[in-house]
Amino acid sequence: MHQKDHHRDLPKEITFKVIVTSDTISSRLERGEPFEDETGSEATRLIASAGFAVNGPIYLPNRLDAIRDRVKGEAGSGGADVIIISGGTGISPRDITVEAVSPLFDKELPGFGELFRRLSFESIGTSAIASRSTAGLVGRALVFALPGSPPAVRLALEKIILPEAPHLLKMAKG
Repeated sequence: MHQKDHHRDLPKEITFKVIVTSDTISSRLERGEPFEDETGSEATRLIASAGFAVNGPIYLPNRLDAIRDRVKGEAGSGGADVIIISGGTGISPRDITVEAVSPLFDKELPGFGELFRRLSFESIGTSAIASRSTAGLVGRALVFALPGSPPAVRLALEKIILPEAPHLLKMAKG
């Protein structure tokens, strides 16, 4: 089958949720202080400009339980078809997004992380090996864990997620 055959009769109404994990933003938000969030803003802008519904960004601290509980809620009755998480995919001690979401996966999509790192290598070189970006299916929702930088989020959304999410959701729904 050709790619165009796979991309026939795809769902058109898809709802994305954007979650940004950041201790800095979360603590500033709690204190009512101003903050900048280029990554979440870029993600929501790209998703909306592709014609999809998008809610967020939602800001969470780098806490395993906070991330896991929110993803479970959004994938369950939260109405999200696709959940984009930005932040926490590196190798520092505070990077725990992968540990939070991986146990939730009913099905893992290892090809996403592999392709993302391959495309990242083309733009940032060997630093791409530090990314533990991953994706999987939680119930019928696609979950993508991305690095916390605007260029990484842009790359993942433009080159992989936005073009492929409708096809993946069609397959997931059977």
